[in-house]
Amino acid sequence: MQFRSQAWQDKRIAATSDTVPVYLGFDFGTSGARAIAIHTDGSVRARACCAYSEAANSASGWQTTLYQLLARLPIPIRQQVRAIAIDATSSTTLACDRDGCPIAPVLLYNDGRAITWLPILQQVAPAHHVVLSATSGLAKLLWLGQQPDFDRARYCLSQADWLGHLLHGQLGVSDYHNCLKLGYDVAHSCFPNWLLSLEAGGRAIAPLLPRVVAPGTPIGSIRREVADRFQLPRDCAVCAGTTDSIAAFLASGAATAGEAVTSLGSTLAVKLLSAVRVDDSRYGIYSHRLGHLWLVGGASNTGGAVLRQFFSDRELVQLSDRIDPTLASPLDYYPLLQSGERFPSNDPALAPRLEPRPDRDVEFLHGLLESMARIEARGYGLLQQLGATPLQRVYTAGGGAANRTWTALRSRHLKVPVETAARAEAAYGAALLAMRGLD
Repeated sequence: MQFRSQAWQDKRIAATSDTVPVYLGFDFGTSGARAIAIHTDGSVRARACCAYSEAANSASGWQTTLYQLLARLPIPIRQQVRAIAIDATSSTTLACDRDGCPIAPVLLYNDGRAITWLPILQQVAPAHHVVLSATSGLAKLLWLGQQPDFDRARYCLSQADWLGHLLHGQLGVSDYHNCLKLGYDVAHSCFPNWLLSLEAGGRAIAPLLPRVVAPGTPIGSIRREVADRFQLPRDCAVCAGTTDSIAAFLASGAATAGEAVTSLGSTLAVKLLSAVRVDDSRYGIYSHRLGHLWLVGGASNTGGAVLRQFFSDRELVQLSDRIDPTLASPLDYYPLLQSGERFPSNDPALAPRLEPRPDRDVEFLHGLLESMARIEARGYGLLQQLGATPLQRVYTAGGGAANRTWTALRSRHLKVPVETAARAEAAYGAALLAMRGLD
């Protein structure tokens, strides 16, 4: 293959480009960062990606990655960007000084060191509230209050908030998706009184909390120095962002109550559009506002990571083709890598159940896929038992979406149509958010 320089690619794009505005989305997920630029018709104009280094899970690492992604997009595309939005991992939290410099290391989405603060939160927060988790943003803020330099803290920010401020220059503003686990009440558009009375490090937390706007809301124009450095239009709007999982949902094409997205990655996560809000921390279930609807979700620890414990990707394809999805497997497993389940059963001690194992690998895989389909169906069933809109259609994202046998098995259990999501990239969903923010 002949190597083409970046300059050659830029000239080629410039020669075929038109004046249609471009909307840019950034996705800072758990394993890497990506950027996608789209036209108003939804077509993808450019992509860039960046794997995380060991140092990437820090504010300075995020900044380096963001600027690398911008630099990797073709210049003609950058010159047409009208709006930008960023999605990032939910509940990744940092406290910053008045200049936006972190006063302590960032606490990532899965950091559970704030578990010691749960007894205090349980005394003040409503029962089953989403903040009643060791990984919630509010628990992390209370933990940060015990750090030596907390007296310098002026802002509590999510990952998406901090990245956004690098582009628009404003601190102390966030979106209500990223603020849900910080305790923001999306039904009444405010932080509740019980939360505002809390202290961290001997200080009231209220002054540290951000101003909250709807995801996609234009916050400001891009900073002049960033615009000039990367040849972006100076009137390019930077919009409030969202979380990575919601951005992936936006990309899927699901839009009406009863439609859902199942993400079949290392784990199995479900999100259902509902006319009714459902929250229950006992099962890790919580609702995000999405327009006039609610996005109700939960995540099981079963999923593709268990399959890869036993089979290579090639074996999964070959064996799946030999399974008749119209026939139910008699095997009843609960496929987990280790003990512990959160949804649809909340049982930290639940042990993996992977016996008996048949002599034939195809029968074993059939049993695993069948059991995962049952878990998924139980998950959607639980959401509906708690009041969510009945399931009508499921779109599938993640690596498992390509397995047609698994899709047929799941459809049999779910008793609704199951389709592959139109797009599964969170960065695409963030780009849609930027475009809709200027509608």
